[in-house]
Amino acid sequence: MITSGRHAQVQSVLRITLILNVAVALGKIVTGIVTGAIAISADGVHSLIDAASNVLALVANRVAAQPPDADHPYGHRRFETVAALVLGLLLLLTAWEIIGGALDRLMGGEAPTLTPAAFGVMIGTLAVNLFVSRYERRKGETLASELLLADAANTGADVWVTASVLVSMGLVAAGVGWADAAAALVVVVLIGRAGIEVIRRAGGVLVDTAPYTPERLTEIVRTVPAAGGVLRARSRGSADAAIIDLDLEVAPAMTADHTAAIAEAVRGALKDALGSLSEVAVRFVPATPVQGAPNYPLIVRAQADALGLATHEVQVTDLEGARALALHVEVPAAQTLSEAHAQVSTLEANLRAALPEIDSIVTHIEPAGAGGINGALAAG
Repeated sequence: MITSGRHAQVQSVLRITLILNVAVALGKIVTGIVTGAIAISADGVHSLIDAASNVLALVANRVAAQPPDADHPYGHRRFETVAALVLGLLLLLTAWEIIGGALDRLMGGEAPTLTPAAFGVMIGTLAVNLFVSRYERRKGETLASELLLADAANTGADVWVTASVLVSMGLVAAGVGWADAAAALVVVVLIGRAGIEVIRRAGGVLVDTAPYTPERLTEIVRTVPAAGGVLRARSRGSADAAIIDLDLEVAPAMTADHTAAIAEAVRGALKDALGSLSEVAVRFVPATPVQGAPNYPLIVRAQADALGLATHEVQVTDLEGARALALHVEVPAAQTLSEAHAQVSTLEANLRAALPEIDSIVTHIEPAGAGGINGALAAG
């Protein structure tokens, strides 16, 4: 589940990034105005959009941290995703604006006047961009924040943009006047690519693209003893706040206490394997009993009587091509846990010998007379 502590950490990262992006943007814009270099000005506008997106992200992250309410029963996490989508659209808008200026320069505009100070400013901003991109990506992965990862991708594009601008400045200084406009067009391509990637990721969440495949979810569920067959496994949302829906097939006579225990075990297995999850809904469907099978309750009872044990809720089901036997075993209340397990293990071995067609045996141990699921679940 998303915690307030995580949101506070994301807010802290965004504030630091905002301050650095504002400093970088001002440096580039002032340098572009002084030198007349359209590529530097375009790069500065790009950095200014980065700063604006940081402000947008701060607001969205604060809203996303709010707990679920009557109007938003699943929480406010999607506000962060919408902010990421808007960020991508801003990048595409920036690219479109730069195209016009670059084409005008190629059609015959004057070459910019560059100074050593201009080179110094651009090299300094390049170093800042490298730091911000790596810092934000590392924090985004640690905090599992799609917003930070989207912003890191945006800042990563800045690195290549600034590098291309520096190359164009060198060419202009060498007398290749059109290099400034050409670099501006390269900026457009890099900005556009970053924007499309951010939109693709955010859009995938908004249209409920599954963050996990049914096969992956089924594989995890099967690690839980007595979970039964997986009829359907679905997921939606982002990987760091996914909502998972499962339909499991279990024995018809399985009690509510038993299914509740299985559901809790399944949720624990999924969270251990996948990390942060928003919600896991588990529904149970009764399996079709095996027709024409031997009188399994009678056979099980005979084997248990021979060991001085009592059994109840004996069920045999065919789940995904495998025949499973589930039963509750009552052991003397005075027995220790190790003694009870040893006796039940003997019962399981005898049942396997008497019923070779059974693929798996699941026993539920409980004190004699408990009449419910009070013991541990043990897969035989």
